Amino acid sequence: MATKAKVRYVCSECGGVQMKWMGKCPDCDEWNTLEEVVVQPPAAGTPNSGGLVGAPEPLSLPSIPAEPGRRLVLGNGELNRVLGGGIVPGSGILVGGDPGIGKSTLLLQMAADVAGQGGKVLYVSAEESAYQIGRRAARLGITDERLYILADTILEQILERIGQMKPALVIVDSIQAIHSSANSSAAGTVSQVRDCTAHLLRLIKQENIPLFLVGHVTKEGTLAGPRVLEHMVDAVLQLEGERFHAYRLLRSIKNRYGSTNEVGVFEMSEEGMTEVANPSELFLAERLPNASGSAIAVPMEGSRPLLVEVQALASATAFSQPRRTGNGVDFNRLLLVTAVLSKRVGLNLSTQDLFVNVIGGMKIGEPAADMAIAAAIASSYRNVPVAADMAILGEVGLSGELRSVGHLPRRLLEAAKLGFKRAIVPRNALRRKGDEFPKEIEVIGVRTLVEALDAALVK
Repeated sequence: MATKAKVRYVCSECGGVQMKWMGKCPDCDEWNTLEEVVVQPPAAGTPNSGGLVGAPEPLSLPSIPAEPGRRLVLGNGELNRVLGGGIVPGSGILVGGDPGIGKSTLLLQMAADVAGQGGKVLYVSAEESAYQIGRRAARLGITDERLYILADTILEQILERIGQMKPALVIVDSIQAIHSSANSSAAGTVSQVRDCTAHLLRLIKQENIPLFLVGHVTKEGTLAGPRVLEHMVDAVLQLEGERFHAYRLLRSIKNRYGSTNEVGVFEMSEEGMTEVANPSELFLAERLPNASGSAIAVPMEGSRPLLVEVQALASATAFSQPRRTGNGVDFNRLLLVTAVLSKRVGLNLSTQDLFVNVIGGMKIGEPAADMAIAAAIASSYRNVPVAADMAILGEVGLSGELRSVGHLPRRLLEAAKLGFKRAIVPRNALRRKGDEFPKEIEVIGVRTLVEALDAALVK
């Protein structure tokens, strides 16, 4: 006797499943997010009908290897850095980013890299034709015969091809366009995305094949689909940047095999996505040394320090409520620094619109850039430039005091490499035992923000 199809209602925001439709999802409290899904009973032979072939044996803890396997090291150093040293066999990696940001270009270049090392690569294109991928490859100068393009959207056929080829790497672009014939819902729905990802991850774990999945993003820039998708994969990478600007930042949001603090810097050119070996020099290339409202911060991006230019503009407001606009800085920290400058330093910023920008599309989240932001604002307000050969590091407290930051010797070494001769740091940081500062740079210790501004601004 045939089993009747069941109707379920799946939330497009949280992926929760409800037995009946209701206006508001009880799991995430969002309105009008429940979508009707007809669940057909799986037929014999479909991916839903069985479990893994051959149940694995339990392992004792000492017998488990410390490393997941020999990593596949890529020729792209920036991509290796973000992945934690290379691609782990059998890992599932989700790559997200805005449309046109360069996800497909970066992954196609990575596929050519792996194919050039002697392994077969299967690139599954679910949104573009094989001709379109071929034209992009020709533009990038990719002609390796071990790189195979499969233009298909049916999950069962993709799984069959992976099982036949057993490639060294599989790329699916994108997971929202893949659909399974065992699921009656449309491609891109919560159930389809979740089921297709589960079957792909099951197969690549069995065959020990690394898998890269391209995911769509929402208008807010977050990965589309159920959040469970991010829990299923081993790593989540986010490609950021302005579509009409050359530079791209690849961040690791989640990584089971490496650090989540790493960032890779790329430049989009006619040759594709090229790695930027020295991002600090790039971000400072067009700086005007004697312009007011400019200061150099040294934030840490993962394991390496970067020098970035923080620009500020203080302009007399025409409104009763002055504007505060920050691009690349945390808005709450901008308000904090502004309040300290007004209360502790005596700058009358209540009559000024403030605009703060981090050059190069960088986003600074750590408090170590507080003092550089304050110096840039004070420089613009007083129309006095910050010394061109000076880097500024330190966290600003509500009392106007300066607090020390971590990895200070490494930050100062990076500044010295780029020719900076002086650096303003919190005085307490100079008392740490074991810290050796580079001799090429003069370290100026200050206690308060007032002292820091007196030392930073040109007399």
